[in-house]
Amino acid sequence: MAAQDIIIRPIITEKSMAGIGNKKYTFEVAQGATKIDVAKACEELFGVKVAKVNTLHVRGHFRRQGKSQGYTRSWKKAVVTLKPDSKSIEFFDSMM
Repeated sequence: MAAQDIIIRPIITEKSMAGIGNKKYTFEVAQGATKIDVAKACEELFGVKVAKVNTLHVRGHFRRQGKSQGYTRSWKKAVVTLKPDSKSIEFFDSMM
C-alpha cells in the first residue's frame, strides 16, 4: 500500500487539537494498516520522526432519521506521537 492509501485524513476535533502541543497528531487510517505501516507512511508523507503510534477501532454509532435507522461506518484511528527533536506537521500548525 502507498502512504496516501494508509493515511486517509486528519482528525480535527478539540481533543485531537489539544494533543498538538505534545506532538501528538490524530489520523483516520486504513482498516488493514498496522502501527508500523502508519509510522512509515507519516515519515514518508510529512518528513517527520515518529516515536510511537497508538491505534484503535472506532465502532459505528446507531443513528435514526425518521423511520429509517442504521449504523454509521466503522473506521480505524491512529494517534501518532513524534520524537522531541522532530519537526512538526505544517498542516496542523495552520489550524492553531
